[in-house]
Amino acid sequence: MAEDLESNPWITKSETVAYENPWIRLEHHEVITPGGSDGIYGVVRFKNLAIGIIPLDENYNTWIVGQFRYPHNKYSWEMPEGGGALIADPIESAKRELLEECGLKAKNWKLIQKMDLSNSVCDEEALIYVATELTEHKALPEDTEQLVIKKIAFSEMFTMVLNDEIRDGMTVAAVFKVKYMIDQGLL
Repeated sequence: MAEDLESNPWITKSETVAYENPWIRLEHHEVITPGGSDGIYGVVRFKNLAIGIIPLDENYNTWIVGQFRYPHNKYSWEMPEGGGALIADPIESAKRELLEECGLKAKNWKLIQKMDLSNSVCDEEALIYVATELTEHKALPEDTEQLVIKKIAFSEMFTMVLNDEIRDGMTVAAVFKVKYMIDQGLL
């Protein structure tokens, strides 16, 4: 019976690409719903993985990145994060993002969370890492990024999440996971 619940109850009658760019493809689907009626479904297909990193030094300090986020038309504080090609090794993408955004390299990497983001409308997958044993280098931000980098205590980052000063979904999930891991002596 459990297998029946996990099988796809939707029937796709047709699929067209409504829009595409280097990062996403927007599909329009004509469907038969699980209840048997005709319907439509829009799906955003991402061409990259979402990669996030919580860098931690030996004193549980971390780095946060501030930038203006165009879709929400507001400034956002987040962990270092970005995209990694689907065909690339995700850890290499994480290393690139940490160096680009914060000018940091890490000796140790630990995958702590896998997530599906906005799974009712898109197929974006996220991988979140903790990076430790850090060394500082020159940051290499992309020309599309105007970043502010802050080194703060992880406890301050946790408070920022609790006070809704950090709202990025990947960052919120990562901060709660890292807080749990620290409290349990796992980091």
